[in-house]
Parts: sequence; C-alpha cells; structure tokens
Amino acid sequence: MSVSHSSKLNKGVRDQYMKLPQGKKVLATYIWIDGTGEGLRCKTRTLDFEPKSIEDLPEWNFDGSSTGQSEGSNSDMFLIPVRIFRDPFCLDPNKLVLCEVLKYNRTKAETNLRNSCKKVMDMVKNSHPWFGMEQEYTLLGIDGHPYGWPENGFPGPQGPYYCGVGANKVYGRDIVEAHYKACLYAGVEISGTNAEVMPSQWEFQVGPCEGIEMGDHLWMARYILHRVCEDFGIVATLDPKPMTGNWNGAGCHTNVSTNETRQKGGIKFIEAAIEKLSKRHQYHIRMYDPRGGQDNSRRLTGQHETSSINEFSAGVANRGASIRIPRQVGQDGCGYFEDRRPSANCDPYAVTEAMMRTVLLNETGDEPVEYSDETRLQRAAAKD
Repeated sequence: MSVSHSSKLNKGVRDQYMKLPQGKKVLATYIWIDGTGEGLRCKTRTLDFEPKSIEDLPEWNFDGSSTGQSEGSNSDMFLIPVRIFRDPFCLDPNKLVLCEVLKYNRTKAETNLRNSCKKVMDMVKNSHPWFGMEQEYTLLGIDGHPYGWPENGFPGPQGPYYCGVGANKVYGRDIVEAHYKACLYAGVEISGTNAEVMPSQWEFQVGPCEGIEMGDHLWMARYILHRVCEDFGIVATLDPKPMTGNWNGAGCHTNVSTNETRQKGGIKFIEAAIEKLSKRHQYHIRMYDPRGGQDNSRRLTGQHETSSINEFSAGVANRGASIRIPRQVGQDGCGYFEDRRPSANCDPYAVTEAMMRTVLLNETGDEPVEYSDETRLQRAAAKD
C-alpha cells in the first residue's frame, strides 16, 4: 500500500513550530470549488484581527487559469467569503473561510452553484426546509488501490464490513475519528459516522441543516476530510463506483423535511412531494452528479442497494427505491423522506436546490425556471 511522501515527514518537528505564538495575527484559509465542480482549492492569508463575521473578511482573488475556471489572458477570479469555520489544523484563533467564486465581471463562475441555490432557499425559507446528507467515500492509497485491500487480490465478500469492528473488518478508523473530531472543532454540523458495506468505504452524516447551510457545511466537511487524509498520506475519493464488480457504490443520500412534513399528518405532504418527484426523474438525475448522470449511471444499476437510473420508485424502508420513507415516519405519519439517488460526488447546492424547485416551487419540465428579482423578493417576503 503506497502512501504519500508528505505523510512520512516528522510531525513532531512540525508541532514544534505550530506551538510558536503568532501575536495578534490570524491565519485565514480561503477555500473554494474549482472548475471540475468537485475539487477544492485553498490558500491562506494573514489578517491583523480575528474576524467575527463574514463582513470582517476581505474579498480576495486567484488565478482561475490554473483551476480550470478562466483563460490565462483574463485569469483573475474573485473569492467572496460566505461562511467562517474554526481551523482544526492551525487552531484558534485561525479560520477556515468558505468562498463563492465570481468571474472578472462579477458574474458567478460556472461551478458556483451556491449562488442560485441561495436564491431558491430564500424563496422557500418560510417552509424551513431541513436537510441531512449522508456522505459516502472510499479510502485509497495514492496508487488508487483501496486502502487495506490485498495488493494482488480482493478482500472477502461484502457482509462483515458494514458498521464492523476489528482489524480484519475495518480499515482506516484513525482517519475517520480524526475527521469527526476536526469537524466538531470547526463547527461543522456533523451528526454521525459509520463503516460502509464495501471494505475501506466509510460514511459521515451532516445535518440537520436549514436551507443554504446544508451545502456550506457539507463542502467544509469534505475539505476537512481531504485535509485530514493528506496528513495520513491517504486519498479519499468520492467516486460513485470506485470498484467495478460485486461491490457497493458510494452515494450521498439526502434526507428532506419541511414545516409541513414535520407536523402531525405530514405524511400526506411527503406523498405529494414524492408524486412531484416522480414526474421529474430525469431532471433530478441530471442534477445529482457533476456530469449530468454519467457518473451515477455506473452506480444506479438496481443492484447493491440502489434503484435503476432509468426508473423512479418509492417505498417504505426500501433501500432499493429512488425515495425511501423510513419505517418510523410511516408509523408516526410525519417526518422526512430520503432521496437515495444523489451520487457521492454530487454538489449539495445542486441537489438541495433541485429538491426545493420541484417540491416547494412546484416546477415541472426538464429545466429549472428563471425567476425575476421581483418574484424572488415577493416570495422571500411572504409571511408564514
């Protein structure tokens, strides 16, 4: 199993320097989504004070021609801070700063899906949509081979690995627990973790988060995961089907509720939402992975606890359906539902925006509706 050279550096020597006082200066690491729609980039600057709010943080810029986001002849892109987290790597008072990306002319970059998601979330804010997303991922060596797997073969069949305990059943728990603690320190709304069905595959859950917070917290949790893995010399992949054959893929199951579904009798609103989703299956499939369904087509085969990418289905406690109603929700008659279609490498802004457009804004058809500023303001100002 090959690990990165950087992980072999003496971390004790690093700690000697990390303990040095930094006066009144603060390190702010700006983080953004690059031109792939999946990769994350970061760079750090020094501030003369500890920022207490987004308004305290200056805009910044970067070379978009090196991130797949612009041409070299006009390469400056703007970084617009949108959310602050504590820095679990350099510790307080240092910060991690999630940013939106704007082009030179202040229009949104192609992979800045937060921009339109925020507008939709503002329109539906009176329904208080809550989301919880279950991020599956797989640990690899830097050679691309699953961590802990035999170098020239395969582990035993799936069965003992899901929520497993023991050195012959789980691989990489140190990484998982380090990531969990780092997220808690940072202020990420991480709510749980478990070993998954395929060996060296794990899951963490983020939420419940309301509105735009879902995408913000999941992207930061992903950044922290990649950064923790860097220290261990291991790679975390969000590929939805990292191993072909009789192995489970990786998804990002999305749990959804609103004021209406959470109240007594909310099951009828859940059923109405499922009916709307059933009529817009292909639109959601396009929105649920960065390549418009190409990645998910390797995963959504109807096998390995997935539904078919070509068919919409729903059921109580059915993990082979597009939409699962948890059994407890069926018994209580209210609560939430789970969309099992999003791929592990989905953009949570795209997933949650699509869900709100269909379920609350009652959009139909294959394309999202463009709303005027006046319409958005009217909806956002509407009273409960």
